[in-house]
Amino acid sequence: MDARDTELKKEFDATLRARRELGEEYESALVDSFMEKVDQRIDGAVERRLRRQLAEQQMVAARGARSPKPTDSFGERFGFGIVSLVVAIPLSGIGGGVAGLSGLLVTWVGIVGVNVVQAVRTNPGLFRGLRRKSAKDEDRWED
Repeated sequence: MDARDTELKKEFDATLRARRELGEEYESALVDSFMEKVDQRIDGAVERRLRRQLAEQQMVAARGARSPKPTDSFGERFGFGIVSLVVAIPLSGIGGGVAGLSGLLVTWVGIVGVNVVQAVRTNPGLFRGLRRKSAKDEDRWED
C-alpha cells in the first residue's frame, strides 16, 4: 500500500468520524467532500498515465518507429478494479441513502456496466467466443 492509498484511507476514516460526530444533517456535505478527494486522486492518476503515454509516443515518433501498442497489464486491470471498489463504497451509500434499494441497484448496475465496458475495451474479442458458442449450441438443438 503506497502513501497515497494510506492518505485516502485516513481521509475516509476522518469522514466517517465526522459523520458520527456531526450527525446525518451533514452527511451529504461530508460525502461530497470525500468524493471530491477521490475524484482528484483519480484525475491525478489519469493525468500521470496520459503524460507517460504521450511521452512514449513522442519518443517513438522522434525515433521514426511505429507508435507503441496499448498496454493491458495485469496491474492496470487490477488497479481499475480496486478504484471501482473504492468509488463503489461512497456511491453505494449515496444511492442507498437517497433512493433505498432501487438506488443501490442502479448504482451497482452502473458500476458493473463501467467494468464490463473496460473489460471489452481492453479485450475486444471477449464476448465473441460466447456468441459463437451459443450459435453452435442452437445448431445442436435444432438437429
